[in-house]
Amino acid sequence: MNQFLLQQGQSKELEAFPHIIEFALKKNNTVQLNSLDKAITDTLRIYYIIEGKFEWIINQQHHMLYPGDMALILPGQELCGENSFLDIGTLCWINIHLDKLDTSEKLIPGKWSGLSKNEALTIGNILLLNNVLVLLKVKSVAEIFQDIESELHNQEIGYRTRVNQLIDSLLILITRQLTSQNNSHRDFPQTFMKLEQMLRQNLSHQWTVEEMAALVGLGTTAFTEKAKSYTGFSPFNYLINIRISEAIKLLKRPDVNVTDIALNTGFYSSQHFSTTFRKLTGHTPREFRKLNMPNTK
Repeated sequence: MNQFLLQQGQSKELEAFPHIIEFALKKNNTVQLNSLDKAITDTLRIYYIIEGKFEWIINQQHHMLYPGDMALILPGQELCGENSFLDIGTLCWINIHLDKLDTSEKLIPGKWSGLSKNEALTIGNILLLNNVLVLLKVKSVAEIFQDIESELHNQEIGYRTRVNQLIDSLLILITRQLTSQNNSHRDFPQTFMKLEQMLRQNLSHQWTVEEMAALVGLGTTAFTEKAKSYTGFSPFNYLINIRISEAIKLLKRPDVNVTDIALNTGFYSSQHFSTTFRKLTGHTPREFRKLNMPNTK
């Protein structure tokens, strides 16, 4: 690819893609001082190294990037060069605007995406909950960037659909690589600890087996088998046990009513919560609260 810079509001190629804020390829042949000062944006920035070695600080973490490596900078995160300049080399990048879901901090691709709602939510969760900022040797990304550039410049029939499909493919590739790279550095018990932490952070969400499997980088069948082998429960029952354990903590707080506890821990209603709680503990939530708080009337 030849060097180019496309920017929203300035480049005709991006008029049909308001979610693409910037798309570029830069060949840097000389060191330019102050060319990569600290910057924070509200976009998802994806950088791919083609040639050279780059020393960057991403969200206060130092990273060395080599050809084939990819850097992810989430909305609100910082990026700057180690010495505030862009190193000699070649790189391409794309800045994508992601939607926020309601008033929460969850990020999802916008209406332009062909991903299902569950897939979009899962990808948003993985991006937000992952602390891996650099992906190593993801060579297939180069082809995706090249195809996006070709579609934007040639604008043949169906190019709008194709560009958005390619961005979806890029997001899928990134999230699969994130979970795969994370899992390769820890054994399965540690993986389950991370999964449980993610689930507890948003128990009100109606998690599916597919979403839970995606969070640990497995297919649904492999995840179901490993979950049953490690915990003794199916994924659904594993999740129910987490919901109940969290509900038990909340029931010991007199300032939280039972209905709020039911909804906050992911049950459809107070009745659903009461039935499930009694089945697993032998008591209704209100009975449990009285037993553990004798002065409660």
